[in-house]
Amino acid sequence: MTVRYFDHAAATPLDADVLAAMQPYFSEQFYNPSATYTAGQSARKSLEAARTQVAAVLAARASEIIFTAGGTEANNLAIHGIMQRFPEGNIVVSSIEHDSVLAPAHHYDCREVAVMADGRIDLEDLKAKIDDNTVLVSIMYANNEVGTLQPLRDVGQLIQGLRKGRARPLYFHTDACQAANYLDLQASRLGVDLMTLNGGKIYGPKQSGVLFVRGGLVLEPLILGGGQERGLRSGTENVAGAVGFAAALTKTHSLRREEAQRLEGLQEQFVDLLTEKIPQAVLNGSRKSRLANNVHITLPGFDNERLLIQLDEAGFLAAAGSACSASNEEPSHVLRAMGLSDQAAQASLRFTMGRATTEEQVRQVVDTLSSLVAQ
Repeated sequence: MTVRYFDHAAATPLDADVLAAMQPYFSEQFYNPSATYTAGQSARKSLEAARTQVAAVLAARASEIIFTAGGTEANNLAIHGIMQRFPEGNIVVSSIEHDSVLAPAHHYDCREVAVMADGRIDLEDLKAKIDDNTVLVSIMYANNEVGTLQPLRDVGQLIQGLRKGRARPLYFHTDACQAANYLDLQASRLGVDLMTLNGGKIYGPKQSGVLFVRGGLVLEPLILGGGQERGLRSGTENVAGAVGFAAALTKTHSLRREEAQRLEGLQEQFVDLLTEKIPQAVLNGSRKSRLANNVHITLPGFDNERLLIQLDEAGFLAAAGSACSASNEEPSHVLRAMGLSDQAAQASLRFTMGRATTEEQVRQVVDTLSSLVAQ
C-alpha cells in the first residue's frame, strides 16, 4: 500500500544531502572534539564550521549558537536558564505554546496571554500581563497545531518599549521550530533574545536543535559537567547531529521562499476541495497568517481518533494535534484557548504537508476523507 504522509509538523524525513553530510562523523571522524590530538581538533573544526553555518542563516554570531538535543531541550534551557537567575520574577507566555514551553514556565510565576479565535495573541492582553517583575516573555513564531503565525515583530517592539526605565531585565524568547521551513529567521529583525530551532522539523536529524542566545545574555545551565557549549550544555558534543542540523537548516533556508509558494498553492487547493466536498468542515486558525503547509479542520459530530485510524488504513498519515502530547487524552489546550468546545476539539484533524506532497495526494486525501464522512 502506498503511504501518503500528511504529518510533517510532527516529523520530517531526513534529507539525503543531510545524511551524506553526517555520514563521516558516525565512523571515520568519530573523535571527541575536546581531544587535543589532531583528529580531535579536526572534529572540533567541523563542529565550529556547523555553528558558523547556522549563525549565517540567523544573521547572528557563531558564539550565539548553542547546540542542543532538540527543540524541547532548547525551550527548557531558555526558560529555566533565565528564570533560575530571577526566581522572584515572573514569565509571560501565550496560552497556545508547545508543552515544552508551558511545562517549564509553570514551575515559576507564570501568566498566560489570551489568544483570539484565529489563534493570534491579544497584544493588549500581553501588554497588561507584563509588569515590573516580568523577566521573560515567550511567544511562539508559528503554532504547531493550527499553523497560526504570531506577530513577533510587534511583540518585539512592544517589549523594547517596555524595557525603558525598568529595574529588571526583560527578555524575549520564541519557539520557532515550526517556522524554520518557511519564514525569516534573522533574530535581530524579529527582535528576539532567544530562539529555539529543531532539526527534526527541517529534514534534519531528530534529537538535534539549537538555541540562539543573544550575546551578553547570561543563562543558568541545565546540564553540568565538562562545560561544553559555553558552559550551557555539558557533555561530549554530537558532531554528526550538529553537522546534520547545519546542513538541513542551510538547505531549508535556500528553498524556503520557493517551497512556501508551492505549498501555499496546495493549501489553497486543499481548502477549496474541502469546501466543495465536505462543506461542514470548519477551518481552524487564521486563513491569512498561517504556515503554508498547515490545514487544520473540525468535522462537527465526528470522532477524530476513528477518522485517523480509517485514514491510516487507507494509507494516509495525519494527526489530531501535537505528536508530543498524543498520549494525553485531554482535548487540545490550543483549541480550547481559541474557544473551541471539547467536543469540537475531539472532532478536529491536522494535515501538514511537505516537500514530497503533490496535488494528486491532496486530491486523494480529500476524496478519501469525503468518503469516510459520507459513510
